[in-house]
Amino acid sequence: MTNALHQIQRHLPEHTQLERLLHQAARHIRVTTPLHVPIGDIDIPVRVIELGSRSPNAPVIGFFGGVHGVERIGTQVLISWLHSLVHRLDWDDQLREQLERVRLLFMPMINPGGIWHHRRSNLNGVDLMRNAPVDAMGPVPWLVSGHRISNRLPWYRGKLGAPMEAESAAVVRVVQERMHQSPFAISVDCHSGFGRRDRLWCSYARSHKPIAHIAEVLSLKRLFEQTYPNHHPYIIEPQSINYTTHGDLWDHLYDSSLESHPDNLFLPFTLEMGSWLWVRKNPRQMFDYFGYFNPVISHRKERVLRQHLPLFEFLTNATRCWRNWTPRPEQREELTRQAIEQWFIEPQ
Repeated sequence: MTNALHQIQRHLPEHTQLERLLHQAARHIRVTTPLHVPIGDIDIPVRVIELGSRSPNAPVIGFFGGVHGVERIGTQVLISWLHSLVHRLDWDDQLREQLERVRLLFMPMINPGGIWHHRRSNLNGVDLMRNAPVDAMGPVPWLVSGHRISNRLPWYRGKLGAPMEAESAAVVRVVQERMHQSPFAISVDCHSGFGRRDRLWCSYARSHKPIAHIAEVLSLKRLFEQTYPNHHPYIIEPQSINYTTHGDLWDHLYDSSLESHPDNLFLPFTLEMGSWLWVRKNPRQMFDYFGYFNPVISHRKERVLRQHLPLFEFLTNATRCWRNWTPRPEQREELTRQAIEQWFIEPQ
């Protein structure tokens, strides 16, 4: 046991930090374990943490991280956000009242095997974000978009016709059972490794076609920019503007929601933290694969851990008050036209 704890602390300190936080916050949260991932002789639990309303009619916001093991900053950012919330619940009456009207769900460490071994993939060599049964429409970038050549190459989708990996299936099951039932839900999946700017991407990743709720995405974008005009400048846009991929879990879950709960509204987002900026400010990171995806210098890491908290706070409040900003039926057609014009029509 002592050796196992030493190994976990050495290779997966985020697990130790999370378990300690869950113990401290036990009276405020509800914890379930949909999956254990065996790493050698050690089984690491994949936790789902909920706080706030228990009502099935409450809006839900879900925070997800650690899909790609090498991008461990996503897990760290979510643990920082959860830490802030549960410690505020000890004294913040206003937060307690707000959480009576919204439910928060956290799944901060989806791929502990990948995090342990500094891999993008899980322990089977499968990229979980290329693992859903979804094929991209039209031309896609070679390899990066997902492939079935070999699990020795990154971005491997898994064998054709094989079931989804256990970690991917756990995410799908949690979202379908605990978020799709709600009249309104937002998910935020935290990643790093693309670009010099932080981006908030909506679906689709598989297609240059707008999602059915692109009007709501544009409304949320404008609401954020009006509320925080001088805050951290996120680029809010569909992922397909940058590249398209096969097997995106959130495309799969968005389409699943449309099919199973057409009267509900589910908006999946990906927070893509722009790690190229960290590399530019510290070029020595280029000599370390881990450094391409995570801030290495301590003060820069601390800044990243706190700079996204206003965004999470905003999205939580927008979820709680969703009826106040989502477009009315008579507004949707014009907002959809504006969104298509902004994101999907190339200027002449």
